[in-house]
Amino acid sequence: MQTQDYQALDRAHHLHPFTDFKALGEEGSRVVTHAEGVYIHDSEGNRILDGMAGLWCVNLGYGRRELVEAATAQLEQLPYYNTFFKTTHPPAVRLAEKLCDLAPAHINRVFFTGSGSEANDTVLRMVRRYWALKGQPDKQWIIGRENAYHGSTLAGMSLGGMAPMHAQGGPCVPGIAHIRQPYWFGEGRDMSPETFGQACAEALEEKILELGEEKVAAFIAEPVQGAGGAIMPPESYWPAVKKVLAKYDILLVADEVICGFGRLGEWFGSQHYGLEPDLMPIAKGLSSGYLPIGGVLVGDRVAETLIEEGGEFFHGFTYSGHPTCAAVALKNLELLEAEGVVDRVRDDLGPYLAERWASLADHPIVGEARSLGLMGALELVADKTTGQRFDKSLGAGNLCRDLCFANGLVMRSVGDTMIISPPLVIRREEIDELVELARRALDETARQLTQVPHTQEEPTA
Repeated sequence: MQTQDYQALDRAHHLHPFTDFKALGEEGSRVVTHAEGVYIHDSEGNRILDGMAGLWCVNLGYGRRELVEAATAQLEQLPYYNTFFKTTHPPAVRLAEKLCDLAPAHINRVFFTGSGSEANDTVLRMVRRYWALKGQPDKQWIIGRENAYHGSTLAGMSLGGMAPMHAQGGPCVPGIAHIRQPYWFGEGRDMSPETFGQACAEALEEKILELGEEKVAAFIAEPVQGAGGAIMPPESYWPAVKKVLAKYDILLVADEVICGFGRLGEWFGSQHYGLEPDLMPIAKGLSSGYLPIGGVLVGDRVAETLIEEGGEFFHGFTYSGHPTCAAVALKNLELLEAEGVVDRVRDDLGPYLAERWASLADHPIVGEARSLGLMGALELVADKTTGQRFDKSLGAGNLCRDLCFANGLVMRSVGDTMIISPPLVIRREEIDELVELARRALDETARQLTQVPHTQEEPTA
């Protein structure tokens, strides 16, 4: 089949996620046909450096035969069986053991799901069940952050703080509130990063007191906000948040769906920031995206209460602990460990990306270039001195994203923030290529945008 044939069938039958269906139908989808290493290939013969690791998930890169072989062997032996009805199977048992071995010492249980969205649905159920069992059923409120992403199911969307999703998905699950995000470039440049980080933590305490500390169950947050725009909090933020949560005995849910499995140079983003979460939703890099699987790593105080006092937990999924997905995830973790991938991100590739990525800060339309581990962001601005944004009507971020694709690079746009999250197996020379392709796209974006007058606009997400 030719590209236009695939596009016609796609237009006729396929509704894509997070998509303007009509606009995509008029433009036509890009048809990705195969991939290897850090590159994808489309039906027109283009080779494109995947600066987003699929959707934050292909940590080991494309074409890993070991993962294919793990799936094949498991499919031949036990392709599927459920974990309901007092039943288990070796892949789920072995993966659970491995995950708890890698997790912080106070985490020794995992509940398997099929995705990060399902993991956060599970978090909502577990948090409220925990406090009910502790004799505090009024502790129902969960506090999240504006512009956070915790999935697109009803519970995940509600826990997240993305206004466009709330506008289309309401009414949201009750008992969920949101506070300001620690987005210094977008919202805090009138103060120092340290002061701004403290102010964001103070907003958490203010919300707790507003709702009533006896009614607040948990705070949920990503160590670094990924889909919100690769928002790396000021260094003062997490230490201050930890103090607030300890003061009021509130659970911490660290959403590790994006940050987990090496993205920030540690097995989990929580370890980078010295956090001790009570629950950690996981997915994406767990299998390097080769098969869908997720879960919740559950800290001992929550798990022991659910086990000893909870009786039957009326929650689960058909594919919880799916044997083939679990087998692939286990092999993926073994390869990440055996090949020293996480350590290499921390000690070599992360620092190298930081150095090369920072070189883009001198570009005329870049207001900030930030990175941590193998995650980075560029803030597009019309005026570097003031941080003035381009008029929203110009769609600067989407233009830059499309120009990246045209030049052979996947770089995602979140409003006018450009973000990257390449496979963890990227090499130094491929980082050089990524940065050069990004600069080329920035040059062309600037050429097109500066031909049009701009006005002050707030950043979008």
